[in-house]
Amino acid sequence: MPNKIDLDFYETVIIYHVLTDDSYLGSIVDILDVKLFNNRDIRSIVKIICKFYEERDAVPSLTELKAYLIDDTLKQNFKAVVNIISTFDSNFDNDELMINTEQFFKERSVYSTMLSIVDEQKQDKPVDTSDIIKRLEDACSISIQADKGLDYYNDVDKHISDLLQEDSCISSGWEWLDEKIGGGYLEHGRAIYVFAGETNIGKSIFLGNTAINLANQGKTVLLVTLEMSELVYAKRISTNITQIPISQLSHDVEVLKSEIQSHHDKTQGRILIKEFPPSTITCSTLKAFIKKLRDTGIVIDALVIDYVNLLTTTDGVNSYERIKYVTERLRALSYVFTCPVITATQLNRSGYNETNPGLETVGESYGLAATADCMFSIWQEEEDAEIGVIRLGLMKNRFGQNFGQCAMQIDYPTLTITQDDSLPDCNSTHTEEEDSKSSDFDIEKFLKG
Repeated sequence: MPNKIDLDFYETVIIYHVLTDDSYLGSIVDILDVKLFNNRDIRSIVKIICKFYEERDAVPSLTELKAYLIDDTLKQNFKAVVNIISTFDSNFDNDELMINTEQFFKERSVYSTMLSIVDEQKQDKPVDTSDIIKRLEDACSISIQADKGLDYYNDVDKHISDLLQEDSCISSGWEWLDEKIGGGYLEHGRAIYVFAGETNIGKSIFLGNTAINLANQGKTVLLVTLEMSELVYAKRISTNITQIPISQLSHDVEVLKSEIQSHHDKTQGRILIKEFPPSTITCSTLKAFIKKLRDTGIVIDALVIDYVNLLTTTDGVNSYERIKYVTERLRALSYVFTCPVITATQLNRSGYNETNPGLETVGESYGLAATADCMFSIWQEEEDAEIGVIRLGLMKNRFGQNFGQCAMQIDYPTLTITQDDSLPDCNSTHTEEEDSKSSDFDIEKFLKG
C-alpha cells in the first residue's frame, strides 16, 4: 500500500525537478498533463516546458524559457514559480522521488478521469461502460519506473543460468504438438496460442479438448465462451471425460455424475466455464473478472478463449485494427496472470477447403497472426470427416520449426481428439514448396489485398 503524499506540495517537487533535471523530465514528459496541476502558476510553466521539449527534445535553459514569457501574466507565473522553489530542499532520494511522482500522476489522473466522466453524464452523453473502464484502467496503470533490462555483458551469469534452466511447460495432451512447440504451452505465460480454421471445422472441439487435457494434469483452467452457453460447453466436456456419447448423457445421470466425480478425484483439475455474450466484453472486462476470481482464492493456470474475434474493443477504426488490438491485449493478460492464453480464430474464404492453409488465410486481421506466438491450422481433406480424421498444422511458431502437420483421430459422438501415430501424415513435414508458402508470406501483398 503506497504512502499518502501531499499532492499539492508534490506539484512543487515536480516543477523543481522538471526545471533542473533533463532525465527526470524525459521520464515523465509523456504523462505530463497540465490539467493535473492545481497551481495555475505551475500549470502555465509546465505547459511552456512541454511545448519546448516537444520541439527541442530538451529542458529549456533559463534564457530559453524567458523567451516564451510573452506577456505579463506568464512573467508573473514564472516569478511565482521561482519564488516557490528558491528555498526548496533539493536533497531527494531518487527512488523515493520516482515512486512518489508515479503516485502523484496516478491519483491525479484517476480524479481527473472521474470528473470528466461525471461531466459527460451531466451532458446526457451515451454511457459506454467499456470506455469508462478502459480510461480508469489507463489512469491506474501509469508507470514511470523503468527496469534497465538485461545488461548483456555484465549480466552474463543470469543469461547462462537461464540457458541451463528448462522452460516449464504444460503438456497440450498431444505429443506431436508438444514436440513442435518446445514441450507444451509455457506454464508461466507470456505467450498466446491460436487455432485457426474455417467455420464448423472443429475449433471449439480443439479448445474444449485443450481445457480437459490441461485439467487432467491438475491445472485450473478458465474457459471463456463467447459463442455457446456454459451448459452446452459442459455437455461437451462431460461426453469427452466420460466417453458417454453426447446424445446419451441424459439417459443415466447417476452414472454420469459418478464418472465425473471419479475423474475429478483422479486428476484434481478444475475447469471454470464462464459465458459472456459475443462482442460485449473487452480484455479489460476479462481482466477484472479474473482478478475477482483471484480475490476469492482461485488462481488460474491457463486461459482458454472461444474465441478471440468475439472480444470487443473501443479502439480501432476497422476489423484489422480491432482484432490486432484485442490480440495484443489478450496476450498481455498472459503476462499479468502468468499463464498461457489459448484461443481460436476464423480463416477467410481463401482458406476454405484448403489443404494445410497458410497465414495468408487468417480472417479479418493479419495483426492477429503477427501477435500470436504460435498458430495452428485445422482442416480436413475430402472424406476425412467420414472416417473420423482431423488435421493440425503449424502456421507460425516462435519456439521451433514453423512447419509440419499431423492427422488426428476425432470421435464425433464424444468430441474427443486423440493423436493416432498409425494415421498417415502424423509425423510428416512440408515439402520445400509448402515450407516456402508457410514461412515466406508476403505481408505487403496481403495488406494491399
